[in-house]
Amino acid sequence: MANPLPDQWTEKDVEEAIARDVPDELLYVPISVSMYPPDCAWAQEICIRLSAHSHFNVRGNAILGFGHLARTCRELDLPRVQPIVEAGLADPHEFVRGQAESAAMDIHIYLGVAVAGYDTEHTERRNQAIDELLAKHGRSKA
Repeated sequence: MANPLPDQWTEKDVEEAIARDVPDELLYVPISVSMYPPDCAWAQEICIRLSAHSHFNVRGNAILGFGHLARTCRELDLPRVQPIVEAGLADPHEFVRGQAESAAMDIHIYLGVAVAGYDTEHTERRNQAIDELLAKHGRSKA
């Protein structure tokens, strides 16, 4: 299923998708609102709400949304969000754990905060690999 939200979605579109509670549709909502947030606090609230969803795709993407918000907004309500990401790192479902790992990395990179349970060496290895690729191609970080 393609993203059910229209290209120019509104908060009403998002709330209607949440009310329908169709996981195959709902899994797109946290990605859409966190990649292009009209209001960072509102987008964070959507991700918080969906992070407790029973379906692993919805829950995982909601947690990933926190990483997107760290990058796009450069802020999060960490006392509320950090425990959710930490719980995601220990989620029984592999997909959720993977999305939480990505979110934790973005939070570490963009906010300088290490989420408990996340191996910050992963971020350092990523940065080293990027530096090596750039050097190989005669470039450097801007």
